[in-house]
Amino acid sequence: MTDYADCARLGVATIYEASGKQGLIDVDLHQLVAHSRVAGPARTVKCAQDDNLMVHAAIERIQPGDVVVLTMPEPRAIALIGDLLVTQMIAAGAAGVLVDAAVRDAEDLAAMPLPVWARWIRVRGAVKATAGELDVPVAVGGATIAPGDLVVLDADGACAIPRDRVAAVLIAARRRAENEARNRERYKRGERSYDINDLRKLVSGAAKA
Repeated sequence: MTDYADCARLGVATIYEASGKQGLIDVDLHQLVAHSRVAGPARTVKCAQDDNLMVHAAIERIQPGDVVVLTMPEPRAIALIGDLLVTQMIAAGAAGVLVDAAVRDAEDLAAMPLPVWARWIRVRGAVKATAGELDVPVAVGGATIAPGDLVVLDADGACAIPRDRVAAVLIAARRRAENEARNRERYKRGERSYDINDLRKLVSGAAKA
């Protein structure tokens, strides 16, 4: 069983690097709840364009610990959620929300216990007219996220790891974190990454060339 709490602790940068620099969600995101960090299996929602009907439909499918990923065919500054939908997601047990669109009620969301990351903050609301799809692969910021894939979010942004790679990436991430902890202690004692990582020869070689 995946230790999602440990994935969240390790954070986006470490998980991303440990994955071989794969799965970056390469868009600017607003972190609505300061200092929050989340990791969990993706619960994907593909809305119709500028429509949040499927967000309402997805509520009953949310399982405790899910990271809800909300998308549209083309990302636009249309608010797919506000405080009322987030209230329902909290009751359903969601761990976090990634919105490849806009949110509104931003100050209310910032005070709520469900961390939300969104591409925009706008008051322009969505319609509720056209069905989309639930629990299907979605594309966000150059990454493809399938239902159940690991999604990690923190102040650095977001990344997604295919669920069949999560165990191996988590092992690599823990090793990376342990190595960084050792190096951090060395840096505190005055040693330098320039020498520890054998970077001096690269600069010397460039100067000679």
